[in-house]
Amino acid sequence: MGLHSPQVTLPASVEGRESLQKLYHLLEAKGFQTRMEGVALLLDLCKSSPQLISTNIVQVFDYFVLRINDTHKKVKQQALEVLAEMIGLLEDALTPVMTRLMEGITKNLNSKDPGVHAAAVKALDKSIAYLGKAEPWHGLSSPVSLSIPHKRALSALGAVVVCGSPEVVQRYALPVLWSCLENKALPVRSANVCAVVTKLACALCEVMGTQLITCAESKPPHVQENLSSLLGW
Repeated sequence: MGLHSPQVTLPASVEGRESLQKLYHLLEAKGFQTRMEGVALLLDLCKSSPQLISTNIVQVFDYFVLRINDTHKKVKQQALEVLAEMIGLLEDALTPVMTRLMEGITKNLNSKDPGVHAAAVKALDKSIAYLGKAEPWHGLSSPVSLSIPHKRALSALGAVVVCGSPEVVQRYALPVLWSCLENKALPVRSANVCAVVTKLACALCEVMGTQLITCAESKPPHVQENLSSLLGW
């Protein structure tokens, strides 16, 4: 009877470290096809080992954000498409990188490449849909503060407004602002909520000017009053 050498099983922590090192190595490779392999590997890990990615989300994004803004359009498009899937797979784990996520998407919204633009729009749709699903934007009728993801997303939407086209502003930022202002009274006891909503309103005001007033005229009086109080009109 032949002797069989015992099968060596690596501890999960060691396997995890090796998987991450391989991921980082691929994501920062010189060849664009190798970087695309890294993006594909990240999606596989999100599906097979979501806890590993969630636990190391900040470090993972240090590498992945570079691919969202890659110099090669194929890598950039694939990264944005993968990002849209990651949002559904990781959800709350993305909280620490929410602002970077939104900024990375925003930089590609005005891309002249139709594939990159479409992928960026899809990623933004997914992120807004997730944030809205987690806790409705208009659920601010009490002084309960926004969840951390919402605070970060509202802040990041300010960047979307400044960097995005008028179409982007109309599609994403304005509906969020109106939802926040629909309450009869703003949650003034939650100062940081007001500060974040004010930041978004000010960014919109800066980009849209008097057009924001025109849009507000079609809203209920209390929405107009809330907007006036935020902007000091």
